[in-house]
Amino acid sequence: MSEISTKPYMLRAIYEWCTDSGYTPYLAVKVDAATTVPMEFVKKGEIVLNISFGATSGLKMDNDSIRFHARFGGVSREIFVPVNNVMAIYANENGQGMAFEPVLGEPGAGTSSPPSPVSEEPAAPILSSVPSPSAPTLAAAPAPARSDDSNGPDDGGDGPKKGGRPTLTRIK
Repeated sequence: MSEISTKPYMLRAIYEWCTDSGYTPYLAVKVDAATTVPMEFVKKGEIVLNISFGATSGLKMDNDSIRFHARFGGVSREIFVPVNNVMAIYANENGQGMAFEPVLGEPGAGTSSPPSPVSEEPAAPILSSVPSPSAPTLAAAPAPARSDDSNGPDDGGDGPKKGGRPTLTRIK
């Protein structure tokens, strides 16, 4: 029996911490063929998604995927993200969260596809273990710089801030 990854459990825990603390949880995602997101918002093969209760509908965080509906430019879109493609989850207000190495190209990694319109559930969950040399790491980062400019989707929250990737801080 292969070891079950801790990554989906950590994602759910940070999401719960964000919502309990009144913060807006954001996901940084590596986009590939197994990811269903609005491609017009993908930059350099990555997208940042607001996954707060107010910005999503039907959010489901399984051990193999995260799926929900969200509005982009006023249009509801179905979002499907394999857990292996998640690079980080963090609170938008203070940058606290956790970063992960995306596990792309491993057998079974990111190969699950979005559910068909007929079925809500994928046929069988794909669980993969993460070898310890590439295990997720957490590093301290400075608080993010604030800007009034927004370049993200119309998801009801403050979009990603100008200046690149989100920054994360260590949770103690």
